[in-house]
Formats: sequence, structure tokens, C-alpha cells
Amino acid sequence: MGMHRPRSSAARLKGHITKGRRVLQLEAAALSAVQRRLDKTFAQAIEAMQEVIQSGRKIIVTGIGKSGQVGAKIAATLSSTGAPSVVLDAVNASHGDLGMISNGDLILILSYSGETEEVARLIPSLKRIGARIVALTGNPKSTLAREAELHIDVHVTREACPLNLAPTASSTAMLAVGDALAMVLLEARGFNKEDFATFHPGGNIGRNLLLKVEDLMRTKEQMAILAGTATVNEALALLAKNRAGAAAIVDSRGQLMGIYTHGDFTRGYQKDVNIGQSRLADVMTARPITVRVDKLAVEVLNLFEANRIDDLVVVDRQHRPVGLVDAQDLARFKLI
Repeated sequence: MGMHRPRSSAARLKGHITKGRRVLQLEAAALSAVQRRLDKTFAQAIEAMQEVIQSGRKIIVTGIGKSGQVGAKIAATLSSTGAPSVVLDAVNASHGDLGMISNGDLILILSYSGETEEVARLIPSLKRIGARIVALTGNPKSTLAREAELHIDVHVTREACPLNLAPTASSTAMLAVGDALAMVLLEARGFNKEDFATFHPGGNIGRNLLLKVEDLMRTKEQMAILAGTATVNEALALLAKNRAGAAAIVDSRGQLMGIYTHGDFTRGYQKDVNIGQSRLADVMTARPITVRVDKLAVEVLNLFEANRIDDLVVVDRQHRPVGLVDAQDLARFKLI
């Protein structure tokens, strides 16, 4: 009779990783299948949601169990992107909560089976009120799918649960389609970064999006601005005085023509110890990357990350330097 030998710790860990990857693979496959099935009904749902918002009505999301929890997240995403949305408790709906629904509102109902009793019981009342019904189910032949104005099929072949019982791939599919509805609706309505910031005034999202370049830049009085005929030594003296890392070089009209940094001097000095006598126009970086003063601070962050620079000149509409942003300023304003 052989003895049972427990698996080693390394083998157990490897098994967990393999099973975790299998779950993700199953859910990814389910999403791919739902993506391929997406059809004109989805587009019609976007049109319906847009019509409802434009008419001053709201979107109401409801479901039971895991579908209800997914629905709450979808409602939150819609609201955060400027589409008024609330969650309806399907259980309490028949006990007074239907009062939140008005004629012309749109009800987004989530029920994978499409036969959830609490939801099915609501349909006659919703139609009497005059609400539009969009359903997300995994069963196109279900009661809910038949009674809805529009039905989006989120059927999955199997759950990621090894018992094929716990809502996993199906709830992921519902959530992803909900995100797709919210994001396409966002684009259709022309919702932009400024609008997004209005609904996220707190935290890093609000800080990054509401802050303007002029709020974080060093002002014109705090930066070094010189003509192209000035020397490197003159630039270094002004940089030291203003404690700046870069000088803006301007032409006779005051428009930016280049930038000269401490890094430029260090590299230049290694090649020529007499570089201090050189004209800035001969050693500057011409046509540097800039940002307009009226832009959002998040654009500064994007420019720093994309171009790997340490200093960014801020210009006005006439391309005249009006400020400077140093990479260190991003940390001071908690943008990184």
C-alpha cells in the first residue's frame, strides 16, 4: 500500500498559477465571443440612451444578486461620465421604489437568465409608467429579452467557475458590455476631459484634470529669458539668480526660438571648456517642446512622460514664453 505524499510547496504554487491563468483565459474567451456578437442592437441602445439624456431624463439600472452588483458599478460609471443614472433595488421596487421612475426614463435591466422573478414582475409596471427597457441577458429567448425594447446578448459558453455555477465569465461579460455602453455613450455625447473633471473634483483624478498649466508653472518673473545674442555665461548667471534649470531664448519679437538647460551646459563644457563665451543661438535646442498656458496640467504630465524632458517652456498664443514647468514641480503638485 503506497503512502500519499503531499505535493511540495513549489508544486502547489505552480498549480495555483495554472488555475488562475485558466480562469482568466476562460473569461477572456467569453469576452471575445460577446465582442463578436455585438450588433446593431448595441448601437440602437446607445441612441436610446443618448435620446433619454438629451431629453432631461435618466437611466435606471437594476438587477438581482451578482447582476445587481454589476449594475451598480455600471450606474456609477454612467453617472461619473455625465449620464444621470441611479440604481433601482428590484426587490423593493414593488414596494414604493418605482416612484423614482418617470415616463421617458430608460431602464437597463441585467439578468443573465432573463427569467429572474423579481425582475420579470417589474416589466408590466415599467411599461405602464412609459419607461424604455434595455435588457442584458444570456438568453435571447427569455421573457425579459422578449419584453424589452432592446436586448443585448451577453451569453457565455461556460462560467470560469470549475463547477460551472458561480457567476464569473457571465458577470464579467455584463460588466464589460456595461463599460462599452458607457464609453460609447460618452463619445457620442462629446464628453471631454473638462466635463470629466467636473464630476471628479476630489482626489488625483480631479487634481490632474482641473489644474491648469498656469496654476503650476513658474512665472515669467521667475524664469530666465534671453536673446539669442546673449552668451552662455550670461544665461548661467541668470539661471543661478532665478534658481531655474532652463533658459528660454527669444527672437527680436519676443517669440520663443530655443531653450538652453544646465544639462546642455554640462554636455557642452565636456567638449569645449570655453563654451561660456558662445552665443546662445549657436548652442541652444531650437524649436523646443512647449505647452500653451491655457491648457490643462495633465497635458504637461503627458509631455514630460512622452519626451523624457526635465523642463517645459509655457507659451501664450503668440508663442511668447510666459512661464516654465520643471519636472520637480509635478511632485510638488502631486501630479506624479
